[in-house]
Amino acid sequence: METQTKNRKELLHQIASDYVEKGLNQGRLETLPYHDDVELRAPLLPGGSTVPIKGRKTILETLGKVLESVESSELVDTYVNQDLTAATVEFYCNFKDPQAKLRVVDRFRINQDGKITEQENFYDPRDISHPDWRN
Repeated sequence: METQTKNRKELLHQIASDYVEKGLNQGRLETLPYHDDVELRAPLLPGGSTVPIKGRKTILETLGKVLESVESSELVDTYVNQDLTAATVEFYCNFKDPQAKLRVVDRFRINQDGKITEQENFYDPRDISHPDWRN
């Protein structure tokens, strides 16, 4: 049982870090273990965080478009919840146009098969949606 718990923790941490390192930095989102019926919530989606987009294919296409604007991402840390059903990744996401550095926390709900079933992105989108908001 202890080995299974350790392996599950390692898997969840790996999925979270792979999102930044492989998905965002290498543009290899298709390598991420998204379930076919996954849901994604994010502030910059058409319906905002309250209206998820659904389906692996749709999410890969949507995130692929976002990647066109991403210059690089810097992994800060990963976290796993106590019941081993979710992982969170904290990172900085550097955008090219408009130039911005977002502080991001993404949370992944991960089923027993190691597939991401839900993803929610937490960040302040104003540096992208209203670049001059600080002035």
